[in-house]
Amino acid sequence: MASQGLTYEGCNFFRQRLILSTLSGKRVKIRNIRSKDDNPGLRDFEASFIRLLDKITNGSRIEINQTGTVLFYQPGLLYGGSVEHECNTQRSVGYYLEPLIMLAPFMKNSLRAVLKGVTNDQKDPSVDLLKLTSVPLMKKFGIDGEGLEIKVTKRGMAPGGGGEVLFTCPVKRTIRPVQLSDPGKIKRIRGTAYSVRVSPQMANRIVDSARSILNKFIPDIYIYTDHMKGANSGKSPGFGLTLVAETLNGTFLAAEMVSPPQGQEPMLPEDLGKACAKLLLEEVYRGGCVDSNNQSLALLYMTLGQQDVSKILLGPLSPYTIEFLRHVRDFFQIMFKIETKSPDEEESKGGEKVLMTCVGAGYTNISKTIK
Repeated sequence: MASQGLTYEGCNFFRQRLILSTLSGKRVKIRNIRSKDDNPGLRDFEASFIRLLDKITNGSRIEINQTGTVLFYQPGLLYGGSVEHECNTQRSVGYYLEPLIMLAPFMKNSLRAVLKGVTNDQKDPSVDLLKLTSVPLMKKFGIDGEGLEIKVTKRGMAPGGGGEVLFTCPVKRTIRPVQLSDPGKIKRIRGTAYSVRVSPQMANRIVDSARSILNKFIPDIYIYTDHMKGANSGKSPGFGLTLVAETLNGTFLAAEMVSPPQGQEPMLPEDLGKACAKLLLEEVYRGGCVDSNNQSLALLYMTLGQQDVSKILLGPLSPYTIEFLRHVRDFFQIMFKIETKSPDEEESKGGEKVLMTCVGAGYTNISKTIK
């Protein structure tokens, strides 16, 4: 494929560009990566992400200049298979898992990835969050089967890490179009409060304080406590909470909070539980059929769906999602029709909603042979 490559500037939206480049087969060149910085070039966590891409593709060409400020990437075929990757601890495993979730269905072989590093930190969506929201979303697009699973075998908090996550995903020849325009009412709230290398009591305190807020809204609440011990608890102490609200139509809206890493201003478990509950209510207020963390994942699957109309109702678009739409236009020449829905209509409450419509690119997994 001698298609014309694309050129970008700067380090922002680094993963988006490489993911879309890999899927579209278009070469990409990124210049001026932190060129004005005292410490110019790619960061270790970005280099680690490039190595991960190299492991799951076959025949990718990656060139980086000496200062690390220019990256050239010519994608190979998505190969998949069994991969083990030591994620850089500057970012959590979620930073590496998100792109894998986007790419996994389109590989030649089912992916079985073991990622090691920080499972929960304050920057990236945690593994728990992706497990509770991205997996049900994938199922809506017909990506399902026995093999779809995200499993936390060891937890690792920032800054030390030491966690381990297993992600397995079957390959799909095509992605089915979706029509998701009614999120439905919230029927229950589930969650996980976890604690490692601190008193197991911490998790119970988080649960009580989160419930003190959520009980006012809905009776069906169950928050699991997860206390990992010994070798499974990673290298740093910490605790956190992931909450997910499920609607009658199978929409999952989630929020999470993690205690600050060791050495920073500590946070009481009570405060964390309350703050997280409020974040969840905010996510519910924003609403839509996909929570704000998974907007770009849903839009990507819509873009790559069969040549049919897909519709999805989202809450207000995050800046990350807006940039993602621009990149989708660059790589796939696909534009979305965006209609804003005001919350003043009878039923709908909450924030401004956007109805996103597009016709899929009819992307078929070329490396998946027809049996």
